[in-house]
Amino acid sequence: MSSSYQVIARKWRPQTFDDVVGQDHVVRTLKNAIARNRIAHAYLFVGPRGTGKTSTARIFAKALNCTDGPKADFDVNDPVVKAITDGSSLDVIEIDGASNNSVEQIRDLRDDVRYAPSQGKYKVYIIDEVHMLSNQAFNALLKTLEEPPEHVKFVFATTDVQKVLPTIISRCQRFDLKPIPAELIIGRLQKIADEEKIKVTPEALACIARMADGGLRDAQSIFDQMISFCGSEISEPDVLDVYGLVAAEKVAALAGALAAGDHRKIIAIVDECDAAGRDLVRLLADLQAHVRAALLDAIAQGGATNVLGDVVLSTEQVTRLLDALREGEGGVKLGLAEKINFEVTLLKAVEASRARAIDSLIKELTAIAEMAPEADSSDGEKKNA
Repeated sequence: MSSSYQVIARKWRPQTFDDVVGQDHVVRTLKNAIARNRIAHAYLFVGPRGTGKTSTARIFAKALNCTDGPKADFDVNDPVVKAITDGSSLDVIEIDGASNNSVEQIRDLRDDVRYAPSQGKYKVYIIDEVHMLSNQAFNALLKTLEEPPEHVKFVFATTDVQKVLPTIISRCQRFDLKPIPAELIIGRLQKIADEEKIKVTPEALACIARMADGGLRDAQSIFDQMISFCGSEISEPDVLDVYGLVAAEKVAALAGALAAGDHRKIIAIVDECDAAGRDLVRLLADLQAHVRAALLDAIAQGGATNVLGDVVLSTEQVTRLLDALREGEGGVKLGLAEKINFEVTLLKAVEASRARAIDSLIKELTAIAEMAPEADSSDGEKKNA
């Protein structure tokens, strides 16, 4: 018996501009371009994985080719739009740049663009992971990209824009899609949970959003796996156990121990996390995020913060703490003794936060020296009197 099950990431993929989460600047620009008939011949979508590059490209193709289009508020039940959604439209051609990166394949594309669209107004070529094309393939595409036929539009998507030739970038309108904020990911997952009749705690959603690192697709995939593991009720401990995460309270406690210089507590928390099978690399990333929040608070408060606990730390101390944690990343990720490297990184971070910068010490000593003659002269005057 065939199954019609679809993973959440595909089932809840954005189908209209209004469905796109966290990329309002891109959506607004594309809508305005359609409304004012200022549609460029080539677009480049840049951003981390799972932020909506290919989905936005498909939605844009629907807006261009829908019945009575181009129009941004197209009907999702329009047969042309449905064909694009199903991947059966002959006028919207999706190409995987990773597996179609040879010069011969790009030459075939260059020959195909001459033919008029079969049903819609435009032939739209969506090339995903365009940075994977070879230099010869890029060069074969240049002339067509510069002067394409009126009926052809190109939409490129890439996670690594540094590998795209500048001559390609200069021929495109570039859009940078940003990582999606955690609160928007949580809101989207809650909506999905309500529709799918899944009970999930806010703490569990916060954990999933934290793991997703700004990628909604990753968050949906994690959520899907949690449904398979837990069924219709998901709580924070379930997510922590499956993915080896450390609870936010434990991360805060570890950060507080670092700020207080409590070596025993630091080692005790690390032992506890390691015994529970927690991911220490992920814990280090979460710890850095927590300390960064304290740094921002110190800056906002004018130079000091107590976000990390009862101890008040200066901006300089928090900066040194965060820098030491960042420097230890490589050893924790790639070292053979992960736990030992993690402990050493934390203890070094404590020492770094306690150290004083040479330039700040010089400034303080200079200030003291400048005040000293005044004090000496005043004492001399008193003696003479």
